[in-house]
Amino acid sequence: MTDELSVSNCSFGYSQHTTVLEDLSLTFAPGATVLLGPNGAGKSTLLGLLASIYRPAGGSVELRGVGRTTERRSLRSYRRAVAWLPQHAGIFGGLTVREHVAYSGWLKGMSRRDAWSRALGALETMALEDFASRPATKLSGGQARRMQLAGALVHEARVILLDEPTAGLDPLQQARFGELIQTLPDHTITIVATHDVDDLSDSFDRVVVIDDGTIRFEGTVQGFIATAPQNVEEHRRGFAAYSQIVAPEG
Repeated sequence: MTDELSVSNCSFGYSQHTTVLEDLSLTFAPGATVLLGPNGAGKSTLLGLLASIYRPAGGSVELRGVGRTTERRSLRSYRRAVAWLPQHAGIFGGLTVREHVAYSGWLKGMSRRDAWSRALGALETMALEDFASRPATKLSGGQARRMQLAGALVHEARVILLDEPTAGLDPLQQARFGELIQTLPDHTITIVATHDVDDLSDSFDRVVVIDDGTIRFEGTVQGFIATAPQNVEEHRRGFAAYSQIVAPEG
């Protein structure tokens, strides 16, 4: 049975007087989804709900075969299945790169032996095996992102949530990050939240555009690009499609 992560009629606000998401429903299937939207659109809030950091005021978040975040009996299993990398994910000082990855697995319930054993394989997937003994704090920004992804792979996360993962990276590192998305297992549900249309690439299977807490578009990358006006130059069609959806004329 294929994994499926569903948000059903979810509402959330940071106070009684502030509603960020209202009656939102969305389903994520295995593959890579880019969650596009301007700052303040609700992207990070939605990821927080998916990571079970926030509890919805109404509705539910459910991973098929695991359970709902609102049910205490399934919450631990849900959290073990999900890896969440916030925009400013911290790096633990005093650890080597391999120790850092192994520690991520241990935090998710793996034994120390299994976490240590699998850490090297996860680093190899992220092309970081040569850095295994280097202090984690000595990595570049792009290398640190790859190490954090290895931390998600080490415990075989079924869902990987990435919030603005290319923020602070130079253009070359951004391009390489897109390539890394393609190395993730096909059965993994990967969701990348960003406000930068330049992050959109063929690495993604699906595009979801959110604005003001509302889903404005949901479909394939090709379907998203097709919403751009026909007279727009090829290299600007992604930005034009985004502008057409988020801020249509008139």
